[in-house]
Amino acid sequence: MIIVMRKWSSEESVQRVVDTIRSRGLREHISRGEERTIIGALGDERVFHSNELARLPDVERVFRVLNDWKIISREGQPEDSKISIRGVLFGGEKVLDIAADINRIEDADAGFVDPFYLSARPYAEMDNGSEKARIQLMQQDIRRLHEQGKPILVRIRDVRQIDEALKAQADVLYLGGELMGNRVLLDEVGRLNTPVVLCKDKHHRVDDWLAAAEHIALRGNHHIILGEAGTLSFEPEHAYRLDVDAIVRVRQTCHLPVIANITRLWHNDMPQHILYRLAQAAGVNGIVGSGVD
Repeated sequence: MIIVMRKWSSEESVQRVVDTIRSRGLREHISRGEERTIIGALGDERVFHSNELARLPDVERVFRVLNDWKIISREGQPEDSKISIRGVLFGGEKVLDIAADINRIEDADAGFVDPFYLSARPYAEMDNGSEKARIQLMQQDIRRLHEQGKPILVRIRDVRQIDEALKAQADVLYLGGELMGNRVLLDEVGRLNTPVVLCKDKHHRVDDWLAAAEHIALRGNHHIILGEAGTLSFEPEHAYRLDVDAIVRVRQTCHLPVIANITRLWHNDMPQHILYRLAQAAGVNGIVGSGVD
């Protein structure tokens, strides 16, 4: 349930709404705009009568949210969320260039590393190096970016890797789509005060994506960025494609920033510079890629 307060409503009126919500066993989520305060009532809304909250002082209107996401919904916060990380604004007007190749970081706004990647091929493990060596390399990459004052996104693949990434001073934890259904991990990052990118996997629906983001927000971490890294394609030669429809829908539905990771999506029939334009047209706030000429 969303309660929209009148313009410049008093703090006493806001607190009265909050007290009413808490008295019924629900929790509040308060979003303060330049003119209006919007309060979300989190929990079973059926404990309220239809016009009970609407009669409270300075309440402009009340409406129910039928979706499973309320904190991240545009109904609760019409304005885009903006997350400032080392002075770089995720969610602003600029589409950020996030370098997947650390060697071109000077021309980018931020960097992306995947230090915990392991090949699925059993005999490729010999080339993967030890985990200790990969962590040391991650630390070097992070120091290099921080020396230039730029944030770095670190992809983790298991809840046990969170500590190592944070010890290395990762600015953003990047969760691949394979982790979206891992409620233990979502709970863990939800308790942090560290920005997190939540990707959907190739088989996930937008509703699943938004519900998982809400799960993180419910634990207290509202520094959430949605990540799109590809969905299933009907073309046998190219298994994945950029899910433009999903990007457009989440930009309309929720206020969270959205980035696209196109590092594994481009090919001869879909060059990287075309993918950049598609992602920009869909409304992303940043693009993880290898750079375009």
